[in-house]
Amino acid sequence: MSGKYLGGVKPSRVLQYPVYLYMAQCKGTLRDLQLALQLKIEELRQRDALIDDLELELDSKDDLIRRLQEDLDRTRGGRQSGGAGGAEDTGVQPPAADEPQRTKRQAISAEPTVLDPSQLTDVTLKSYSKSKESSDLIQRALMDNDFMKHLEHEQILTIMDCMHPTSLTKGCCVIQEGDDGSTVYVLEEGTVEVTKQGKSLCSIGEGKVFGELAILYNCTRTATVTALTDIKLWAVDRQCFQTIMMRTSLIKHSQYTDYLRSVPSLRSLPEDILSKLADVLEETHYSDSDYIIRQGATGDTFFIISEGQVKMTQQSSPGDEQVMKTLSKGDWFGEQALKGEDVRTASVTAVGDVTCLVIDRESFKQLIGGLEDVNNKQLDSDEVKANLQAEADFFSSVSLSSFNTICTLGMGGFSRVELVQLKSDTSRSFALKVLKKRHIMDTSQQGHILSERRIMVEAHSPFIIRLYRTFRDSKYLYMLLEACLGGELWTLLRDRGSFDDGVTRFYTGCVVEALAFLHCRGIIYRDLKPENIILDQRGYVKLVDFGFAKIVGLGKKTWTFCGTPEYVAPEIILNKGHDSSADCWSLGILVFELLSGSPPFSESDPMKTYNIILRGIDMIEFPKKIAKSAANLIKRLCRDNPSERLGNQKNGVKDIQKHKWFEGFNWEGLRQGTIASPFTPAVEGPLDTSNFDYFPEDTEDPPPDEESGWDLEF
Repeated sequence: MSGKYLGGVKPSRVLQYPVYLYMAQCKGTLRDLQLALQLKIEELRQRDALIDDLELELDSKDDLIRRLQEDLDRTRGGRQSGGAGGAEDTGVQPPAADEPQRTKRQAISAEPTVLDPSQLTDVTLKSYSKSKESSDLIQRALMDNDFMKHLEHEQILTIMDCMHPTSLTKGCCVIQEGDDGSTVYVLEEGTVEVTKQGKSLCSIGEGKVFGELAILYNCTRTATVTALTDIKLWAVDRQCFQTIMMRTSLIKHSQYTDYLRSVPSLRSLPEDILSKLADVLEETHYSDSDYIIRQGATGDTFFIISEGQVKMTQQSSPGDEQVMKTLSKGDWFGEQALKGEDVRTASVTAVGDVTCLVIDRESFKQLIGGLEDVNNKQLDSDEVKANLQAEADFFSSVSLSSFNTICTLGMGGFSRVELVQLKSDTSRSFALKVLKKRHIMDTSQQGHILSERRIMVEAHSPFIIRLYRTFRDSKYLYMLLEACLGGELWTLLRDRGSFDDGVTRFYTGCVVEALAFLHCRGIIYRDLKPENIILDQRGYVKLVDFGFAKIVGLGKKTWTFCGTPEYVAPEIILNKGHDSSADCWSLGILVFELLSGSPPFSESDPMKTYNIILRGIDMIEFPKKIAKSAANLIKRLCRDNPSERLGNQKNGVKDIQKHKWFEGFNWEGLRQGTIASPFTPAVEGPLDTSNFDYFPEDTEDPPPDEESGWDLEF
């Protein structure tokens, strides 16, 4: 019988063997191709990284050549002109003749939120019934709006649900120019006209949003909106909007942190690191039967299931795939990928629709580690402590009557700063910040002022203005400050137009040192800009005006909207909660402005400025005068995701200091004050105010305010 068949095997069996072998070879080839693809992708990634490094190295060499050429030009110029200095001597560029005149920018401070974050989950939001047509119109309007479209889908749905209806007849005023605003509107039926100072600007039709700036903070309406026809509106106020934004952010962050804490290898991490990891988790969606992980592939990603189920399978031999287990919400997989190169030992596929929270190894590595403790070591010495005690004893014996007022050095939104001279020692002068108590009460800034005092009393840094003593009377609060008579950096920038890399690097270095001092103590500054940076007699710069600074703590966030529009970070605009990473964003904006003469995000009104900020730094065309290494630093400081920003990762400020743009910079010399500043202001004596603009005397006599009692600790 066996002779009838080849080798005693039936023909059907003979045909089956090649098919089986062919399938096995195909699977093997597929695995090989996948592996080869992964290797090629990794090779390309390494090449891209190498190219980036080489480009930065080339930029630094270009900078060196440019600096050497400038030194050569100055030397030649000095020989020809007998050494007379000019704008070139300070490394700054004179402003172009057609550049607009720079004006000081006013910071914005929202009233403190009355919401207690710990009780937000218990707040009940009132919803209003709507037809499907109305709901669809509101959603479309919100999604089409330049600001609202950046909100999360869940937030948009909740805002739509909470909007209440209102109707007005033709000729009625919806918004009055000059009034305080707190409501945003969606127009469902009819048409409205927008006018400013009596002049028509435009008309708005159905399905449009208007008045959105009012839900960010208490602002004065800049235009009048009048009904041209009978209209139907949907409205939501600032309090409801802020509640929605804070609650969704807090609930999500708390949930993500709990997920991370349930992973055995992560639960021992400090709270501030878990908080940052929660911020960097990204939601990824999968459909039924989608492969999330394939066995045999290399991976660098860790997954936590937030919605749905997945199936984990393993193939021990071709055609033999076994289901190992099913994972559901709160479970995780791919953990080994965070520790090193991981060859996946099993496949994971979606069972129905699945949402995973994902973090890759590189992001994880950047965040694991604590904030660097950059406490000023000199404070540990007995000599420094003795000097501080002697200083405190001296200033405790002086009063307001111990000083003569010389002139005004500056004016801000809430105060003015006077130069005062000590009567008993005319060689000593100080800056006296004077704040009107009634104005503070009217603008609900009591908390900001008390926070400013608490922070500045302890801020013993050479890069932060010193606060020696505070006083009060029935009308004013007073802060006795160190007098830095070199003028404001804003004035120098206004007069020179822009700075070159070397000058900008020095001033930025001083600011980095100041922020490092604050951030390691859990303090955020929140109003970084040239107007708040002042030069001392040596030409070194210091941070001033701590009215918006706040002690938040490590790993904690705050929600009050404050800052100067061109400098505020996206998370402040979107009311997501912010921390010290908002200062990292502002630092990137500062570097851009010092190098180019103007900030990257600037429009005619705050809402337009906020909208272009939300589009991101990658949408900005950098001027050619900003070198690639500087542009790289700016873009890494201005990442949309706070956890990805340079200065907010495991090495803290060291990541900024080690960036290519700072290559060769003498950080220790800066701290010790031994390196020369790029510009030394001319200061003839303790009463020389020639580096400041002229300000008229304050003739307003505010009413006394002694009834509130809030300033008892001032």
